[in-house]
Amino acid sequence: MAGRDYDQEIKALQATMHTIEQVLDVEAMRKEIFDLGDQVAAPDLWDDQENATRVTGRLSMLQGEVDRFTALLSRIDDLAIMVELGQEEGDADALEEADRELEKIKVAVERLEVRTLLNGEYDAREALVSIRAGAGGVDAADFAEMLMRMYIRWSEQHNYPVEVFETSYAEEAGLKSATFAIHAPYAYGTLSVEAGTHRLVRISPFDNQGRRQTSFAAVEVVPVLEQTDEIEVPDEEIRVDVYRSGGPGGQSVNTTDSAVRLTHIPTGTVVSCQNEKSQLQNKASAMVVLKAKLLARKKAEEKAHLDGLRGDVQASWGDQMRNYVLNPYQVVKDLRTGFEAGNPSAVFDGDLDGFLEAGIRWRRGADRAEDN
Repeated sequence: MAGRDYDQEIKALQATMHTIEQVLDVEAMRKEIFDLGDQVAAPDLWDDQENATRVTGRLSMLQGEVDRFTALLSRIDDLAIMVELGQEEGDADALEEADRELEKIKVAVERLEVRTLLNGEYDAREALVSIRAGAGGVDAADFAEMLMRMYIRWSEQHNYPVEVFETSYAEEAGLKSATFAIHAPYAYGTLSVEAGTHRLVRISPFDNQGRRQTSFAAVEVVPVLEQTDEIEVPDEEIRVDVYRSGGPGGQSVNTTDSAVRLTHIPTGTVVSCQNEKSQLQNKASAMVVLKAKLLARKKAEEKAHLDGLRGDVQASWGDQMRNYVLNPYQVVKDLRTGFEAGNPSAVFDGDLDGFLEAGIRWRRGADRAEDN
């Protein structure tokens, strides 16, 4: 790129990284990593498995954050050397490569900068995502399954483990509902902007007359709880139902009544888990989901926000936050941020980062406006 001021652009990136380092408090992260390393080295660590899991998980998360930061710093330093050598030797190919690397680094720095906006009480937590088919019949059930695949593909692209707790299949196609966890630092803060009603417009593959169909699905995102979270659920407030797990088309997943459904009687909150073959394991997993939803509900009530941490989305006309239009034209547009993409196939295949970053910036702006 003729006339490009590499020195100025690289200095700007380094200044941004310095700001990010201060906001994230990377030095404090390193100190905590050192302390956690001592705990991991203790011979009696696994005498308390829950604490050991918490310690090792926290250590892995922090180490990943610091490694990500230092790797990006190294890339900027390497870029400066590449530019210097290319300019000294008049190597046009090297400078073209530097141009490409500079653009990639800018994107990476911008994404890391977005992370500094995730400073809410639960933003650093892992996420529990629930999807529910709304208005639109079989198309809505199919849309719910498309959304679940979209979030799982996004997780896979970022190497985030996904744990599916429950999938309730519709009779003809798709899902009535699904709940799954994304095990990654800041998954809740990142994905919480996805909560709301999603709307799909397309020529229905289930309509033999080929008519255009509008359907809806609701997405709910809550943070995974930690041991320090205070949420007590007395046994007498919970109704436990067991049933036989089923798959698409009525196929049997298990031959025993291992699936568990928990109903919190005071609030009517219902969660299910059928991923494990053991009824006890499914009950334990379902309690994790139930407590997370009840905590989110509690926080939403405390803040008196209608959408709060949990939200109450209707999955119907009038309250959608994003449109996925496949006919008569193709576009995915977020109605809050205005961000849009002209390739719905890529979005459904997990290309969500642009929407997530725009959503996080939008939420930060909305929070500031509310504070003022």
